[in-house]
Amino acid sequence: MTILVTGGAGFIGSNFVLDWFKSSDEPVVNLDALTYAGNLENLASLQGDARHVFVKGDICDRALIDHLLAEHQPRAIVHFAAESHVDRSIHGPGAFMRTNVEGTFTLLEAARAYWSALQGEAKSGFRFHHVSTDEVYGSLKPQDPPFAETHAYEPNSPYSASKAASDHLVRAWHHTYGLPVVTTNCSNNYGPYHFPEKLIPLMIVNALAGKPLPVYGDGQQIRDWLYVTDHCSGIRAVLAGGTLGETYNIGGWNEKANIDIVKTVCALLDELRPDPAGPYARLITYVTDRPGHDRRYAIDARKIERDLGWRPAETFETGIRKTVQWYLANEAWVANVQSGGYRDWVSQQYGA
Repeated sequence: MTILVTGGAGFIGSNFVLDWFKSSDEPVVNLDALTYAGNLENLASLQGDARHVFVKGDICDRALIDHLLAEHQPRAIVHFAAESHVDRSIHGPGAFMRTNVEGTFTLLEAARAYWSALQGEAKSGFRFHHVSTDEVYGSLKPQDPPFAETHAYEPNSPYSASKAASDHLVRAWHHTYGLPVVTTNCSNNYGPYHFPEKLIPLMIVNALAGKPLPVYGDGQQIRDWLYVTDHCSGIRAVLAGGTLGETYNIGGWNEKANIDIVKTVCALLDELRPDPAGPYARLITYVTDRPGHDRRYAIDARKIERDLGWRPAETFETGIRKTVQWYLANEAWVANVQSGGYRDWVSQQYGA
């Protein structure tokens, strides 16, 4: 038995692969294009491990997908591969349409051809697990209930629109062709191996370097925060027991305003690595809000708890402490991902 994971060198994907091998010896074929956010250093502990087969490649490459499916005969595809940064999607939406829409279409078509040729238990047991985001649902007002799986799609950025399109493709391939799919929509992930363009790792890295901590607008944008290994366990639960054609929201039950996240990170750094120059909160700098910035996301994760018995193991307090401690203990990893291209991006996005 084998599973095929796309995007398995990225933040969530690499955490999933590492977490998978903590509880299973089932091999993983890991397909990743190694764009700026894909990093084989995340998987260094698996070097030489026969259970992990890494393939550098593009999910838009149909011939490659067909070859991998024929060679490895996976029982499931877990599809993480995506362009995922809202700010980048505003500056360059084309890459998001290609990877998130065309790439998902290519995978679905390859999976359909492969699954159609299977027989017996191999066919009935096959799964295509599509990993998506709460951002497809749009923005909530302060008193609105959290997003349930039945919430209308209202994407507001090129990124969320591309993910919404991919969700619709997955649903259509199930209803039209019978492809055995499940979809999960997660809230904001955080934890180890997070590329330092996203809020939490950016704050940690900038604070340690004595750089400004850029906060969009008034900092009152609210997100539901999910520790990445909790997300991984949720995916495993849905892959193992989810109803075909269904969507499951995976959330952390942790609604926090961005400015409160930044202040929490500063307080933990004050405790764990104090700066002689003073509290890290002195570095907080408010910058012009990004276009179309959604005000609030929140996930209603009762369905996955009710149907599959899943709940997050980490509170935000335990998860954020583990995250800050990981970045403090892995400064070489941070230095290696901070390439010239990454620095140019941060300068472009958060410069004066």
